[in-house]
Amino acid sequence: MDETPGRDTVELRVHGISGVTAERILDHPIVVRVAGDTHAGFFRPRPGSGTAGGATEGVAVEAYRWGSLTAGAAVRTASMLLLLPFMLSNLAIWLRPAGHDRWGLLGLLCRLLAGTLTATFVLAAVGVTLDLIGWQCLPYPGCRASRPYLAWLHSVPAGPRLALLSVVPLLALRVVWAIGTRSARAFEGFGPSSTRPLPGDGTESLADAGFWQDAHTTGWLRQIHVLLGVGTLNVALLASVAPGGIGATGHVALFVIAVGLLGSDVALLALPVPSPVRARRILRPLWAATVVATVLCLSSATLAGAAPSGSGTLPGYEGAAAGVVAAQGVLLVVLTVVTYVRQRAVRGDERPVLRGLGTPIAAAAAVSVGAAFTATLVYRVADALDRGDIPDPIRPNPPIVGPLEPPVAYWWAALAGLAALLIGGAVTSATLLLTRGRRRRLAARIIERDYPDVSARDAHRLRLVRETIARSRVAEELGPVLVAFLVIASLGLATVAFDVIGIGPTQLAARLGGHGGAFAVLAAYVTDAGVWVISLLVISLLILGFRAYRSAQTRRVVAVLWDLGTFWPRTVHPFAPPCYAARAVPELAKRVTGLTARGPVVISGHSHGSVLAAATILQLPPSVLARVSLLTYGSPLRRTYARLYPAYLGPGTLHDLGERIGWRWRNLWRDTDPIGGPVFPPGPGGPPAGVDIDLRLRDPRSLTIDPADTVPPPIEGHWPYHTQTAYQAAIRELTDRSG
Repeated sequence: MDETPGRDTVELRVHGISGVTAERILDHPIVVRVAGDTHAGFFRPRPGSGTAGGATEGVAVEAYRWGSLTAGAAVRTASMLLLLPFMLSNLAIWLRPAGHDRWGLLGLLCRLLAGTLTATFVLAAVGVTLDLIGWQCLPYPGCRASRPYLAWLHSVPAGPRLALLSVVPLLALRVVWAIGTRSARAFEGFGPSSTRPLPGDGTESLADAGFWQDAHTTGWLRQIHVLLGVGTLNVALLASVAPGGIGATGHVALFVIAVGLLGSDVALLALPVPSPVRARRILRPLWAATVVATVLCLSSATLAGAAPSGSGTLPGYEGAAAGVVAAQGVLLVVLTVVTYVRQRAVRGDERPVLRGLGTPIAAAAAVSVGAAFTATLVYRVADALDRGDIPDPIRPNPPIVGPLEPPVAYWWAALAGLAALLIGGAVTSATLLLTRGRRRRLAARIIERDYPDVSARDAHRLRLVRETIARSRVAEELGPVLVAFLVIASLGLATVAFDVIGIGPTQLAARLGGHGGAFAVLAAYVTDAGVWVISLLVISLLILGFRAYRSAQTRRVVAVLWDLGTFWPRTVHPFAPPCYAARAVPELAKRVTGLTARGPVVISGHSHGSVLAAATILQLPPSVLARVSLLTYGSPLRRTYARLYPAYLGPGTLHDLGERIGWRWRNLWRDTDPIGGPVFPPGPGGPPAGVDIDLRLRDPRSLTIDPADTVPPPIEGHWPYHTQTAYQAAIRELTDRSG
């Protein structure tokens, strides 16, 4: 229930990432929710308990706390770690260069790449169940010994056994589907319903009605990806069994049908999202055909009762894994080339972050994380089945145990992961070392301007301020590191040819240096190290997810990643965590609209909250905008978002934002802030002459100890801002200018 005080002017604070409490936002120990629910709500100090910290006289302070949308439910936050590759693939398209994406080519490539991630996910489940357990373990007494939970499957013929184990990948698909749909329930019903999908060619804008409502697009893509996953399983199952009772001709015909359905699923990913009516007309017959084909595939496998030979991996599985890796490599190369061409065509005075290659970098990260998850799952299961050994073609298992060899594509993935970590660490260290002098010189100029007369007693304090300012510029220097990561991922394509022909790192080393030679053994140990390194990283993520389930503090840490990665609608991969802005932005817009009926409203956004505030203003009608002002502080709008997402939050969008509210906008920033910065730095594209948006705050306010204090003023950096008089002065100025 809304229990608003009698004041008409409202300061509405929107917090940044990490899920802070309403008490901290308001800087007040006793708060009460006046609107919203447990997932996201609006809070004010309890009546009679005093005013909020940093409040301006005559202005009611309200806080919008949205952090529980990403850090609320323990199960939701922990399970989202498993969706990291899907989240990165969805993020990639929003990093594209500004300008029109002709033919929607970048969106097409990103959706196809997302489809390969779903295939990778299904093939990982196939590799564990059908390949390692059903094909490479159960036929061997040494592997199934002391394992009664697996041994009973040995009495089942190979075909029915593989058909039975195929249920596990189907259940895995169902679980991923359930995680995405269940997590999105907290965000449903807060925006205007829209069945019009985003065009996906770079013409959409944050000001478009229904921009944040991705339910139709996500629903369409989710069904296509589930169909694609089921089709991948069908093809893998048919490739692994003998014709059986349906005969060779029937088996081949069924295989062709399964491949055709899989191709149809891929083709649908390449098409624009249809209207709901047309989508139903397409999906109903496709679902019916897929269900029938799946039943026939399982029946065919059940009738194929011959025992497996047990040598090597599951028939067809090695080629399927290599084929997916090859497809990902080709798509990454094409995506990089197209993005580079699009970026070269964009004219602008501002140097793009990541050299304009944010889209292929995020896509490469999605592929790499997906490969790490897959390799870790397959290798750790193989490690458990052969009781701790790590076999490879140079050091095979004893015959009684079975081969238990994962596909060579995963060996190359492990080696590439180790190389990426070593080279990435070296490039990061070199970048920080080489830029330290420039960052320190910049910091020296700033403190020379802010503190011209410093006594010898304050020299140590001055050095601390200089180092803080120098460290706050580190984020701008990490672009080459991510570009280097993209180069490493691209160079990894050289292994695609070896994947396709089935040659792993140790086999290649044996051919080059002699079978069983020192070179081959060294390659085996290095590859083992890669396996363990990426396994430890993935296991660390799982431990973090377990801690997120049990610890609210850890959930807030994990949620930082989701706050940044799930801000945008899901237009590429439907299994990505849901877009929390689909609730936050419409809910903020509705609340602001209601408050402006009583008086002026100043939306006060800190850090990432300033991005939510900007997105909210772009959704407000002109009748409401006349009574709305904006105060941002510690804001990454220009420093990060305008450079990472130039197609959606570029300088043109920020200029349009200022015009919509009549330039009633103030932005506070500090040189010691590692995240925030000016919104309109000197140069073209700024506000009209005579209008000042950015206000730099000296930090710390002084180097000397105030006579009434015992310690010098702290270096405040990114937080807090509301404790300074400049904050209250900005609120007063904006409320006076509002209608």
